[in-house]
Amino acid sequence: MARRYFDTSATARINTRAYERGLRRVLGRMSADVRRAVERTGTDVQNEARRVAPVDTGRLRSSIVARPTRGRGAGYEVGTNVNYAAAVEYGTAPHVIVPKNGRALYWPGAAHPVAKVNHPGTAAKPFLRPAVEATEFFFRRNLEQIRGR
Repeated sequence: MARRYFDTSATARINTRAYERGLRRVLGRMSADVRRAVERTGTDVQNEARRVAPVDTGRLRSSIVARPTRGRGAGYEVGTNVNYAAAVEYGTAPHVIVPKNGRALYWPGAAHPVAKVNHPGTAAKPFLRPAVEATEFFFRRNLEQIRGR
């Protein structure tokens, strides 16, 4: 069975045409430089999301990857295939937990089995959104590195 990637993902599109025109005018470079800057930006955003992601077992952090998008222009997508990533990114509302099998819930340390548990919800711990918001900073920095050659 093939693994599905990017159940939770964030996409960033960069209008490379204006940057490319300016870069060609100033440096006379080809679009390969802009494409390289976009690739580096995707890696930077991936690394930032990994840096910011909360860690318990490390599974979420290690599942964050960047891949190029298809279509016109240059772009990338950063995401994860971990099924609980959205709950971490956006948090959860208070909810009731009921048993899937059987008639009661029990865990080590519980005084007795219970029919349901009122969960208070979890706070959001965004890791993808802050990384994507830094896209412009990373892209500008990568373009400056290209110019500085």
